Amino acid sequence: MAELILAGPQYRRSGTIRLRITPGGFATSREPEIRVDGGHLVTEDERIAIAGRTCRELAQRAGVDVGAPQGLYAEGSGVSADETLTLDPGAAAHVAACFAIGDAALRRLGGTEAPVLWPEHFDLGISIDEINYGVSPGDAYLDEPYAYVGPWQPRRGQFWNAPFGAARAMRELAGVDTLVAFFSEGRAFARH
Repeated sequence: MAELILAGPQYRRSGTIRLRITPGGFATSREPEIRVDGGHLVTEDERIAIAGRTCRELAQRAGVDVGAPQGLYAEGSGVSADETLTLDPGAAAHVAACFAIGDAALRRLGGTEAPVLWPEHFDLGISIDEINYGVSPGDAYLDEPYAYVGPWQPRRGQFWNAPFGAARAMRELAGVDTLVAFFSEGRAFARH
């Protein structure tokens, strides 16, 4: 959904794929104004249940052309516009809560840098002084939501426990303060 219904149409209309976190989900950052709230796609006029529909159906109801942004990145979700979507409400709520905590922590860490939900990896992040900070809902590296610190140049040492830098499962980070502490610790280790 992030890629085919929000980012693709937004890129074609407004020239950006940047998405943002909203209460209960995520949204476009520019026109067209579309968001995901729990199990629903929300437009100015309608709140549409996601489960059991395809991205093509949802895009049509939202009044946008379905499809990923073209020519920007090689990898993406791999979801077809005609694949019927399923939704686990508990998992969706957990990911939304992790993104909300991540958004708050990144805003405290980054000052004026606004966190971006990138549709191609579906991770929330910022870059400061050649270090990426963010939250992933889970991927091939770790199949649960996790926070990460990824210096552009590889670092060595006990803190750096992932191929891209450092990662901690969100379940190990009790909230915004703990997440800010993890990001700050990563920044300190990356600078030395």
